Amino acid sequence: MTLNQAFAQRVRQLLKEKKMTMYRLEQDTGLYHSTISCLMNGRYKTANFRTMALIIRALGVSVSEFFNDPIFEFDDLDID
Repeated sequence: MTLNQAFAQRVRQLLKEKKMTMYRLEQDTGLYHSTISCLMNGRYKTANFRTMALIIRALGVSVSEFFNDPIFEFDDLDID
């Protein structure tokens, strides 16, 4: 799994936990629908940290809390 795939999966998990829609995420981040859609559907090879930080903040968690998940274990990530 790539880092972007793991990021998108974690976002989906938190959206579900917080009963938050993608539309609400777009509104809270100020990011375009196309930006979030491309990120969530794997059309971006890499996401920049600013975009990730805006999404993480809109989800109401800290960066460390967001990445403190087994999905981000290096053994399972393709980061090359």
